[in-house]
Amino acid sequence: MDVSVAFPQATTASKFPQCTSDYYEFDDLLTPDERNLRYKVRECMEKDVAPIMSKYWEKAEFPFGIIPKLGALKIAGGTIKGYGCPGLSITASAVATAELARVDASCSTFVLVHSSLAMLTISLCGSEVQKHKYLPSLARLDSVACWALTEPDYGSDASSLKTIATKVDGGWVIEGQKRWIGNSTFADVLVIFARNTSTNEINGFIIKKGAPGLQATKIENKIGLRMVQNGDILLNKVFVPDEDRLPGVNSFQDTNKVLAVSRVMVAWQPIGISMGVYDVCHRYLKERKQFGAPLAAFQINQQKLVQMLSNIQAMILLGWRLCKLYGSGKMTPGQASLAKSWITLRARETASLGRELLGGNGILTDFLVAKAFCDLEPIYTYEGTYDINTLVTGREITGIASFKPALLHQRSRM
Repeated sequence: MDVSVAFPQATTASKFPQCTSDYYEFDDLLTPDERNLRYKVRECMEKDVAPIMSKYWEKAEFPFGIIPKLGALKIAGGTIKGYGCPGLSITASAVATAELARVDASCSTFVLVHSSLAMLTISLCGSEVQKHKYLPSLARLDSVACWALTEPDYGSDASSLKTIATKVDGGWVIEGQKRWIGNSTFADVLVIFARNTSTNEINGFIIKKGAPGLQATKIENKIGLRMVQNGDILLNKVFVPDEDRLPGVNSFQDTNKVLAVSRVMVAWQPIGISMGVYDVCHRYLKERKQFGAPLAAFQINQQKLVQMLSNIQAMILLGWRLCKLYGSGKMTPGQASLAKSWITLRARETASLGRELLGGNGILTDFLVAKAFCDLEPIYTYEGTYDINTLVTGREITGIASFKPALLHQRSRM
């Protein structure tokens, strides 16, 4: 039951508020095409996703009915040119990601995994035959992809993965496990990373849904991004023909090329989430009354609202600058990691302030903030935790890697 019907205290997020969080008029920094895409995605999300998101989030189910609507936006494939992909600017792709996340973080993660990880890997590391075979359908969202790097024992230390690929006549046999893989329970195309048993290097492979020996099981009981179907993948001697080995993945550094770009998109997710939280809180404070006055009339509430707004403006400008650095070919991994870590930190603070402002209603998904509060937690962790991303930047600015404390300790004794 919609609480706004039984207890008309304020409008719920099923009717999404207008955007009031673009205080420094970010639109002025966008091209006409980028602005048009921003409003196209915003309209779709407010009309088609906002009314149903709480229901599906509570059930931890994915709303498959919206996939054609997301496909019609022509954002899948992002910056990829050709092969039926939109060839967007990095800024347009980032802004689209934010607009998805402003209404629902799970939808933005669904598209990010499909587009900025799986499709981008095929684009950067695939053969021409593979690009023509897979990308057009993925760009239309007629088929869905997932991207499998993380394993049960290797998250932050992903370069140490244990899934193996053994060369056999006509192809490869893949054995191992993957964990936390978004979209994996229903993906038509799975991009899998495994260690070559001959070279000990990491290679990439495309595996099709229903391959013998492939099993994906949904991870239950998540507190965030509940609509995203994360899965545990079991690869029990899965055969992959030679034609589906990604020729451009020959080391973990090749995987990092994809992660550096995807972190730009991930940095824009918390920007969008924070904008949605602010927009809902802004409307709520003007509608909800206590002590004979709107909550917006109280000084402490105004102070919190302004702090949220300040965070968002700084986050947007940092995200925009990151896009410009990427577009000019100057973005470094450390810059991408700093943006992702700092923006997610500020987003957590923004959601926390929003939670305070909504009082008791702040724990209801009906008013978005509780849902966004939880959805930010996995985003704070995936694509490199806050700590790992700060260490990537730390390595870049000092020239000293601090990822292997055991090795550092051994060297200090030598």
